[in-house]
Amino acid sequence: MNTRHVTSLVAAGAAIVMLLSGCGSTGTSNSSNASDSNIISVYGSEPAHPLFPGNTTEAGGGKVVDQLFAGLVTYDAKGGIHNEVADSITSSDNATHYVIKLKSGWKFTDGTPVTAHSFVNAWNYTANSANKQASASFFSTIEGYDDLQKPDVDPKATLSGLTVVDDNTIDVKLSQPDSAFPVKAGSHAYMPLPESAFKDPKKFGQHPVSNGPYKFVSWQHNHSIEMVKNPDYKGNRVAKNDGLNFKIYTSPDSAYADLRGGNLDFTNTIPDTALTSFQSDKSLKAYNDPGGNTLTFTIPEWLEHFGQNEEGNLRRQAISMSIDRKTVAEKIFHGTATPAVDFLAAPISAYSKELKGNEVLKYNPSKAKELWAKANAISPWSGEFGIAYNADGTAKNWVEAICNYIKNTLDIDAKSIPMSTSDEFLSNVDSGKMTSAYRSGWGPDYPSADNYLVQLYDSSSADGKGGNSGNYKSPEFDAMMDKALSAPSTEEADKYYQQGEEILLQDLPAIPLWNQNATAASTSAVSGVEFDYGGGPVFTALTKK
Repeated sequence: MNTRHVTSLVAAGAAIVMLLSGCGSTGTSNSSNASDSNIISVYGSEPAHPLFPGNTTEAGGGKVVDQLFAGLVTYDAKGGIHNEVADSITSSDNATHYVIKLKSGWKFTDGTPVTAHSFVNAWNYTANSANKQASASFFSTIEGYDDLQKPDVDPKATLSGLTVVDDNTIDVKLSQPDSAFPVKAGSHAYMPLPESAFKDPKKFGQHPVSNGPYKFVSWQHNHSIEMVKNPDYKGNRVAKNDGLNFKIYTSPDSAYADLRGGNLDFTNTIPDTALTSFQSDKSLKAYNDPGGNTLTFTIPEWLEHFGQNEEGNLRRQAISMSIDRKTVAEKIFHGTATPAVDFLAAPISAYSKELKGNEVLKYNPSKAKELWAKANAISPWSGEFGIAYNADGTAKNWVEAICNYIKNTLDIDAKSIPMSTSDEFLSNVDSGKMTSAYRSGWGPDYPSADNYLVQLYDSSSADGKGGNSGNYKSPEFDAMMDKALSAPSTEEADKYYQQGEEILLQDLPAIPLWNQNATAASTSAVSGVEFDYGGGPVFTALTKK
């Protein structure tokens, strides 16, 4: 997490109406309020942050938050947009003004109502830099956002573009056209929060009160996160099971062993050691479908020799052309990944194999040596080149493989740098403390090129305000993204997104490697395995005998 593009969501003109059609250790379950017979145990990793939707940008927490919260809209398996809490989203003034109408009757798991204030208060909290929420940049096009990014901002300051008209109506004024706004509205950043979240944020992050398909039960750190079906949920994703138990592991191999031993029901993280055999293992059900995840590694601009300048760009291009993506995909991923040709995934409409400059993503050792020599003429190379990764994931083999390619092609000392847990790794990434390159990647929050490009490489997403962890800043790229957001159609927007990608192919703020399939395995008792538009599992669809 198949065509994932959004068509006809935005058109230029005086009035645009958006009528969205609605409809480690192994954990053990010991506190569920439903029958264990249909509680599904699934692979999980320790969330990097407390469970605030606006501060959740990684898979460990993301999978949990997705099940607990419901936003304005949801996305179907083909990337279609459907109303959830929203009754309608109406746009005018060339996508700079939106009016959101909410459905009545929604409530949080503490019994309090979900109202316009629930959304607006949550958005203001996330956008205000004093609250240090990782998804602040999702609100960068709303009026007043820049004021909330000032160093001395009042923690209670709010977005001037947001107005609560009544309990069921939100008025949104933007500082620039943003055709992707209705699409973003179903992402983590836009989820509503109850009043209790602001009264005691520390307590809430450990024991969230939500409005989604499931109700939170417990979080035993580094052990399990349990939730049960929410009987008051009124949306599109009604659970077919009685609850979920996210068992937290520090090794995908341990989870896979538990799966084969009947101590885990489902995993969507197949370890490298099982990629050649999981589809033929008759003791399991295996799944391998196209997906929307991208796999990259980031070389932050603050590293010596890798500034955002000619030397840095030459070195990034040389390193990229040192890697034989096709061979690594065959030898390590065994048919579950394909070499990247751009910064997007195939299900996204702007995806293209024909971008100018994409030769930097092709294996060309002689050209790589030439570019490295040009960089050395600017400033001679010294030191070693490292790529950090979390050892509790599945990156070890491919990181070591590309380090070998870089070492052998460029004749430099290149090595992998394991960090013990996702929590440690992501804490260093989020705080800008990485002293080497590091593995990166993306599973989409919403089905648009905007999510892969603006949220990862626009200047508004840098400096801890979003997913631009390498702090890449290019006015030229930013301007192209603004044109895309102002475009009158998806087709027109895609042209600007692709022109923006051609800038990225020169600068390589991250180096695209592979697009990953949606792979998973379950016990024979589990049925209902489905994948969303980005290749992520639809946990609400899981059930077992």
